[in-house]
Amino acid sequence: MGENVDAHLLEQLKKLQAKYNVMGQDLSSYLDGLLYSDYLTYWDYIRLDTLLSLQSPETSFPDEKVFIMYHQITELYFRMIMLELEQISTRPNIDAKFFIERVNRIIRYFQNLVNSFEIMVVGMEKEQFLKFRMALLPASGFQSAQYRLIEIASTDMINLVSVEEREGLQDRELNTLLEKLYWRSGATELASGKKTLTLQQFEAKYMGTFYDAGMKYKDKNLLQIFEKHLSQSEERDEIIERLRVYDALANIHWRFAHLKSAGHYLQKNQKEIKATGGTNWQKYLPARIQKVMFFPELWSEQEHAEWGKGILSAVH
Repeated sequence: MGENVDAHLLEQLKKLQAKYNVMGQDLSSYLDGLLYSDYLTYWDYIRLDTLLSLQSPETSFPDEKVFIMYHQITELYFRMIMLELEQISTRPNIDAKFFIERVNRIIRYFQNLVNSFEIMVVGMEKEQFLKFRMALLPASGFQSAQYRLIEIASTDMINLVSVEEREGLQDRELNTLLEKLYWRSGATELASGKKTLTLQQFEAKYMGTFYDAGMKYKDKNLLQIFEKHLSQSEERDEIIERLRVYDALANIHWRFAHLKSAGHYLQKNQKEIKATGGTNWQKYLPARIQKVMFFPELWSEQEHAEWGKGILSAVH
């Protein structure tokens, strides 16, 4: 009987036997499980039925489902970016090849995200959006925690502090820096300076997560890994070029695409319409105002001055 069994199959069985012996497991029992289990299907593997059930609109406007799915897709891209950043941060003895490959993945994800905003700009009826958005209060895309985690995993916390408040804060405690993060001023009432409900909800749910992430990535964010391990590598110039592209995509192009979308829907006859969460989007979104850079040392003084204006061509 054994003579009729494929020699390669026998060799594979021997390897499996050795593997399960090391773990103190009975290979035969696992083979029984394989025998009795059903074939895997595409729809089960990606949980398609569950995925398609995750759109629960608050209104009957058809374009609200487009709005929901677009944001769900965006969050999945953010998760993919975080997976790459986590791989880089936990890689022992990281080398330039691995670093560049993973940064290139992040760049491709962000390129797709930037291009995808056309779905928001021209892919929904403005009249529908301006009606169903009122049922979403006080929820806001401002409350995307994953994007904040991407920022924290990419650079030192001081680079995420409001630009006018950074002086003298370089050596301050993490909690102090978290209090000064640039985006926190984007959801306060202009007249009173009070926090909007959107910001209060966001802080209550995620500030502990952001603190933990700040501690986790303090010495192994993308900037730190480059400076400590790769700044003197032979591939230094290529790494710098890739980091600049990533920086411009995340902190100029992504913001510009978001601002373009917000402007399309939230301006009417030159009169500003408040965002769903009460965020001051015209001050919060423009890169030229916030001047957030993950890798400020990689840009010239002129590029700093023109941030959000004259370096859009940096992305390719």
